[in-house]
Amino acid sequence: MEDDTQITTINDVKELLLQNDKIQFNHQNKTQAYAWIEDTLVKFTYIKLSKSDKGVLRTYVALMTGYSRAQVTRLISQYLRCGSVHVTEYQRHTFAHKYQDYDIKLLATTDELHEFPNGNAVKTTLKRLAVLDPQYKSIAGVSVSHIYNLRKKPAYKRITKRFIKTKSTTIPIGLREAPQPQGRPGFIRIDSVHQGDRSKTKGVYHINSVDDVTQFEFIGAVEHITEEFMLPLLQRLIDEYPFLILAFHADNGSEYINYQVVALLNKLLIKLTKSRPRHSNDNALAESKNGSIIRKWIGYAYIHSSNASNLNSFYFGSFNRYLNFHRPCAFATNIVDPKGRIKKIYRLKDYKTPYEKLKSLPQGNQYLKKGESFQKLDGFANVYTDNQMAKIVQSQRRALFEKIARTS
Repeated sequence: MEDDTQITTINDVKELLLQNDKIQFNHQNKTQAYAWIEDTLVKFTYIKLSKSDKGVLRTYVALMTGYSRAQVTRLISQYLRCGSVHVTEYQRHTFAHKYQDYDIKLLATTDELHEFPNGNAVKTTLKRLAVLDPQYKSIAGVSVSHIYNLRKKPAYKRITKRFIKTKSTTIPIGLREAPQPQGRPGFIRIDSVHQGDRSKTKGVYHINSVDDVTQFEFIGAVEHITEEFMLPLLQRLIDEYPFLILAFHADNGSEYINYQVVALLNKLLIKLTKSRPRHSNDNALAESKNGSIIRKWIGYAYIHSSNASNLNSFYFGSFNRYLNFHRPCAFATNIVDPKGRIKKIYRLKDYKTPYEKLKSLPQGNQYLKKGESFQKLDGFANVYTDNQMAKIVQSQRRALFEKIARTS
């Protein structure tokens, strides 16, 4: 807008603000802008306006000058205090600005018209424009690197409407490394298994925890992977292990990598680690157990989240006991082939139940929790034969699925 003499009433201002795409800067320097602001405040008798009309006039001044709302408020305060709006003379050393607000506006307009290309493309476009229009001569001389500096200026940001994707933030929780148990039990891997969706309703979540060395495994279920449900179950899973838990390894899921879980683990003096990028096998043991245990015994069909308590009755009633004291697991032996490569083999004699593996560790009793002993655990393990325990699990699983069928 080159001439605002036809704007004489506050209603004219309101009407103009409805068409603010027609408003343009009409000053070349700060002195002219301040003089225009003072004339505008006098013309509309700012001091006598109502509160709402004062807000309208402040918006009008900000749009006409390109100044921020805070700067306009300071200038109006100066007018009310001194009766004028003038440039304050500062006695300080400053560097001269090579590119004025007018030049930055040309850059911002060009950027927006061309959908914000890279610096080289913008520089080339500005040089092409300068050949036809002298007003681009100054900004066309900008270096490619300085274009990115000018894009951070307030004068640039007030003009452009650029929307960028939300950038992910790095959560400084847990050490990003693979566990190093060095033959010690107590380094557990944990993972979540979702039991499907139906009609936009989430199914139950299985929480699977496995010890890295002995393959002791305890499974639980939660209705939702939120703090309310996860923290009590994690505490229960940790308490179920007969040996001390030293470390807790998860993938980068937010149900584990959060400050509430950290507080729980810190209280128990348990170290938290998380999987590294581009290392898909960091949590391979837990993921393999998801398939060979949970999917094999529970399946893939949808189970409503309200069945979490029924699942926990099954898991903590017989299933976890069966897994740890009656189901053999394969333990790998590393050999070096003639080419020097490490190869894992699974020998028949290396198949053991997790409890047998724990007992076979050198001085294994040193890892047990206070109050636990192999004599006590032997009595617990020998109550049923493997087949008897399997029959109990099969019977309880049938009863579980019958309950699930009734609720669905």
